[in-house]
Amino acid sequence: MTAINTKDLHLRLKDYLLLMRMDKPIGALLLLWPTLWALWLAASGTPDPVILTVFICGVFVMRSAGCVINDYADRELDPHVERTRNRPLAAGRVSTREALSLFAALLVVALGLVLLLNQLSFIVAIGAALLAASYPYMKRFTYLPQVHLGLAFSCSIPMAFAAVSDEIPKLAWLLMLGNVIWAVAYDTLYAMVDREDDLLIGVKSTAILFGEMDRLFIALLQLMMVAVLLLVADQAKLGVYYYLGIFISLLLFGWQHYLIRHRERQACFKAFLNNNWVGAAIFLGLALDLSLRDSALLQ
Repeated sequence: MTAINTKDLHLRLKDYLLLMRMDKPIGALLLLWPTLWALWLAASGTPDPVILTVFICGVFVMRSAGCVINDYADRELDPHVERTRNRPLAAGRVSTREALSLFAALLVVALGLVLLLNQLSFIVAIGAALLAASYPYMKRFTYLPQVHLGLAFSCSIPMAFAAVSDEIPKLAWLLMLGNVIWAVAYDTLYAMVDREDDLLIGVKSTAILFGEMDRLFIALLQLMMVAVLLLVADQAKLGVYYYLGIFISLLLFGWQHYLIRHRERQACFKAFLNNNWVGAAIFLGLALDLSLRDSALLQ
């Protein structure tokens, strides 16, 4: 009897982890990289270890909370979509009450983390939580839910500046703009995977809005994102390694367009996943540039 209960507990725990998408870290990574960009820029180098730890933990906690509330909102839609029909809520392995309880628990953990920061960070965090909680419902009302997601995924940028310097300079808003544009681009790639299913069930997205011009709009958004990051470089007086990171991101964007040339589902998903390396390339270039600048100042 004990063995059976242990097995049931293990299966239940596995479903909770799947509900939080712990098996698919890409969403957390796409949230993490811009957070790290902002922390390094705000600190002009490596940020305070406590602040860094709070933000890294917060990224994973809030991403998990966002996934839970997303699946709760989409529990009647997901069974009709090929990619999502086996999610724990859609498949009936987790109840709505359990999902909401898990969501509340994750929010409590996130609150505990943000209380370790200053008041301005707390205020921004409240706005971020509201955006994250409302995002799943946007696809029912607008063809631009990707913009809403971009805003939710970018709130960590002003929050990082607030935590480090207790203010939100123009540089933070510029970096946030670049990240919103990038998020719309990569989430359109993600929406292209589900476009046929979404059309059948009446769900809206930029992939549907852009139609046959989807690849063109994605390219334009990616170029706009790069242009904004170049403005960031000018304002923050960044150097060659940051520009190298941007150059690598351009090459990666080119690879993504090669992948989606036939708009095949798996290819679009692979192109979406590739954006992890875009965020990493920009961060590594930025971190190296700031590190060498600090070394030069100490000499």
